[in-house]
Amino acid sequence: MSSSRFLSTSDLVDCNPSLVQGFDSPFKSFGGRRAFHGSIETVQCFEDAGAIRACLAEPGLGRVLVADAGGSRRVAVLGDKMARLGMGNGWAGVIVNGAVRDCETLSQLDFGVLALGAVPVRGGLQGEGKRGGNLVIADIPFLVGAHVYVDADGILIAGEALKRGRAAPRQI
Repeated sequence: MSSSRFLSTSDLVDCNPSLVQGFDSPFKSFGGRRAFHGSIETVQCFEDAGAIRACLAEPGLGRVLVADAGGSRRVAVLGDKMARLGMGNGWAGVIVNGAVRDCETLSQLDFGVLALGAVPVRGGLQGEGKRGGNLVIADIPFLVGAHVYVDADGILIAGEALKRGRAAPRQI
């Protein structure tokens, strides 16, 4: 479950080196919450925002929704209204393999939003998509039920929720 307490990905790696995989993020941060984490839920929805909205309308329980919009930047599949919906339902954030819109408002929300870019054109709302499958985006394995940790240093994936501990002293 996500909390507002900042969990540095660097500290988490130092404390749990055998439990995590670290990745350089291909995404830009658009949300007001720059660091977030939670259990992964997924949806595939090429240029369609309806399936994302359906997920965010459910109780999030601190999860992070990973939405694979096929990498398209032609239309946005997430905007401020859907981010507010997710935030209100207890989601920690959304990672979009595609585009978002309403960037000024997104940046003011206490909600994590990563995406490839932004475009003002809204995507479809037909609700077409596949929910719950494991995804690989930019060589990052987003597995349903695994945990994702995001901050300015990148993305961590762990098979279980990580606890902050005391790292062994080391030199860089």
